Amino acid sequence: MDSSELKKAGLKVTLPRVKILEIIEANQDWHMSAEDVYKELLARGEEIGLATVYRVLTQFETADILKRHQFEGGKAVFELISKGDHDHLVCVKTGQVEEFHDPIIQERIAMIADEFEFDLTDYSLVIYGISRKATGKK
Repeated sequence: MDSSELKKAGLKVTLPRVKILEIIEANQDWHMSAEDVYKELLARGEEIGLATVYRVLTQFETADILKRHQFEGGKAVFELISKGDHDHLVCVKTGQVEEFHDPIIQERIAMIADEFEFDLTDYSLVIYGISRKATGKK
C-alpha cells in the first residue's frame, strides 16, 4: 500500500501513518498489537508515541485497511484486510496465533448462511487449543 491508497481511504498522508503502515506490511505473518508496533518504531529510532499508534491503528481499522481481532484472553491485535479470507488457531497456553485457509470450510459456511437465508457479509472462525509446540509434543 502506498500514499495514494491512504488518500483513497480518506486519510491524510502523515509520517506516523506511513511509518506504522510500513511496520504492519513488513510483519504480515504476525498479528501485531499497538504495543508491538510501538516497540518496532522505537527499535527503528522513530519518535512516535504510543497514543499516536493507538489512534492510527483505529483510523486504519475504520478505513478498512486493518482488521482488529480480540482473541480470548489476549489483547487486541491487527492484520491487513488485504490478506484475504483465512481463519485462526490460537494457543491458549502461549497466545500464539496461526492462520490457515481452507476452501472447504469457507464453502460450508457459505452453504450454512444460504440455508438460513443470510447474505454473508463476514465471518470469523477461531479455534482454541494448545499448540504441540507449547507442550513439546510432536
